[in-house]
Amino acid sequence: MFSRLHWLLLQQVRKVWVRATAFSVLGVLTALIALWVKRYIPEDLPTQIGSDAVDALLGILATSMLSVTIFSLSTMVSAYASATSNVTPRATQLLIEDATAQNALATFIGSFLYSVVGIIVLQTGLYGDAGRVVLYVVTLGVIVLIVATLLRWTDYVLHLGRVRTTTERIERAAREAMRHRQEAPSLGGEMMAEREAVPSDAESIEADTFGYVQHIDVEALQELAEEHDLHVFVGALPGSLVDPSATLGAIQGAASDDVRGRFRKAFTVADTRSFDQDPRFGMCVLSEIASRALSPALNDPGTAIDVLSRGTRLLASWCEASGKAANVRFARVRVPAIEVSDLFDDFFVPIARDGAALVEVAVHVQKALESLSRLDARFASVASTHSRSALARAERALSAPDDRARVQRAACRVQSAAEP
Repeated sequence: MFSRLHWLLLQQVRKVWVRATAFSVLGVLTALIALWVKRYIPEDLPTQIGSDAVDALLGILATSMLSVTIFSLSTMVSAYASATSNVTPRATQLLIEDATAQNALATFIGSFLYSVVGIIVLQTGLYGDAGRVVLYVVTLGVIVLIVATLLRWTDYVLHLGRVRTTTERIERAAREAMRHRQEAPSLGGEMMAEREAVPSDAESIEADTFGYVQHIDVEALQELAEEHDLHVFVGALPGSLVDPSATLGAIQGAASDDVRGRFRKAFTVADTRSFDQDPRFGMCVLSEIASRALSPALNDPGTAIDVLSRGTRLLASWCEASGKAANVRFARVRVPAIEVSDLFDDFFVPIARDGAALVEVAVHVQKALESLSRLDARFASVASTHSRSALARAERALSAPDDRARVQRAACRVQSAAEP
């Protein structure tokens, strides 16, 4: 798992301005490199190439790249607004962090700055004839890069902000978070057994701020425990909402104010949840998409059924890996595992509630639960519980006897699959 510093750096790298700044600096340096390379150019080469052509090329780049950058920004903003209104506001952050969109925007900004700096230095006469040749060759390379980026961006922008594309992106983010958690079910620490109580002599440590736990630096907690001969118990997993009265965890052993401060510092608390260490957040966002699709404003049960399929795939992958042995790297830190019942609650409850009046959605909920129930007997009881709850909602919401009978038959198959 990522340390706190590594995780914070990762968050910064995902921001648009970081990538755009890096490409901009690269563009400026590229424009200035001709000042150093021109000494290696043969004297008769400028005459053969006709290096004055670089002035026109740079002028075209400066004008066109500014227009393309403004167009790309407006397109991205429109896509984010569309995702907010038609999918879920929680998906916007993933779109903003998308590497393809950031690379395209950064390429356009960097090319614009490259052409502007090139024009400025050309006007000063610092390049000379040999420098103009270098600039000409580099400009041709920049044009090739721009064309390749534009071709990819043209295809990409057609799907940006669409419901299916955004849903796929959320599924990938949730799958990645699950993969990391499956590799370290307890974030690299010792797994606490279900309903395991914290020792009575352990001191509880409360949060000092409001917000959601985004990241836990378990490595820092291990170092703290080894340094002061402590045993650490994590209470608030990533995704938990905390406040100054909420317990982050507990410390068994003598703890000073400095130790308590370092313990709190290992927990990154922010205003919103993050996908990285929080697989439950991905399931919550997927269920939000289905709930919004089922609202009277959209009335799109097909999207809800698609989300049910995606969520079932994710839960199936989680079930398949749940029996693997935990890789314990930090033996002095005990961390509770994510309960599969919590994942089911996050995903199925909102969809079963909002889709109870639509027979096709209610039946697909039962089919998803049946698939998961047959996949692994350890999860059959959870699926059976959700099946009964979803059936009760559907029976109250459906008016047609035939519709209720269809859902009841689907629910019976779930109960049969759950039987030992």
